[in-house]
Amino acid sequence: MMTDTAARRVNIIQGEYKVIDDPNVVLTTILGSCVAACLRDPVAGVGGMNHFLLPGSASAMSAGGDATRYGVHLMELLINGLLKKGARRDRLEAKIFGGAKTIATFSNVGDQNAAFAMQFLRDEGISVVGSSTGGEYGRKLEYWPVSGRARQYPLTGAETQKTVALEQRPAPAPRPVESSIEFF
Repeated sequence: MMTDTAARRVNIIQGEYKVIDDPNVVLTTILGSCVAACLRDPVAGVGGMNHFLLPGSASAMSAGGDATRYGVHLMELLINGLLKKGARRDRLEAKIFGGAKTIATFSNVGDQNAAFAMQFLRDEGISVVGSSTGGEYGRKLEYWPVSGRARQYPLTGAETQKTVALEQRPAPAPRPVESSIEFF
């Protein structure tokens, strides 16, 4: 096995997911209010991570929202990607990270994201073997999908705000200023 510094790093940004069966790959992401679900099948030796901005629902996505922003979409993609690589649903285990309340004056979308992820996994019968959610600051996450090892580093307030600003993707279509809402 490679050392941490020699591991191949694959960064996951908001709206993405990756499924990996290489023990020398570490998946990384930086989270504010977003949540990353890390799932693996320890027997098949395959795992993956997603990174979502909003919990989402079928109605939100059918209303024309960008599906890649929603947890409901990315959770399905991650699970299906694992199954295609030989994982079995009954052996999947999960770790959930993120969901910070990054700006005190905004609604706590981070808490909603974390609650969504936990409920989704319960509904799917997937065991949650670890989680680190909430708080006021973001976190940098490293996840080794084959072994299931995870490591996180807390971000300072300034680092959290920089991360939140960098992760904001342009909306699919311009919106009037009066009705625009930013989620962090």
